Amino acid sequence: MNHKVRQVVEFETHFSDFLKKQPEKVQNKIFKIIEAIETLERVPGNYLKLLSGTNGLYEARIKLGSNIWRVFCFFDSGKLVILLNGFTKKSQKTPKNEIDKAMALMQKYNQTKNK
Repeated sequence: MNHKVRQVVEFETHFSDFLKKQPEKVQNKIFKIIEAIETLERVPGNYLKLLSGTNGLYEARIKLGSNIWRVFCFFDSGKLVILLNGFTKKSQKTPKNEIDKAMALMQKYNQTKNK
C-alpha cells in the first residue's frame, strides 16, 4: 500500500455524480490520478494543474485515447484535497461555466468550513 502524503475528499456529490456517468475504463483512470495526488510528493503537471487567476483552483487531468476529462479540486490546509465538479473536455479551452461552477463550490466549501 502506497504511503499517503495527502488525503483526497469530495465536497458534496458533484464528483461522484460525474464519476458514475463515466465508462469503467475512465473511472479506473480517474482513480489512478487521484491515487497519484494522494501518494506523490510532487504531482506531475500533466496530472494536476493550477488554473491561473482562480485563487487556488486546480484541475486534475485525465486522458484516455483522444478523450479528455477534468476534475476540479483545491487544497485545504495543504494536505487535504477537495474534489469538486468534473466534466468531459470537448475543446481546447476549459469552459468558463465549468470554472465558475468550481469557483462557486470552492467558495461554498470555505464558508461552510468556517462556520
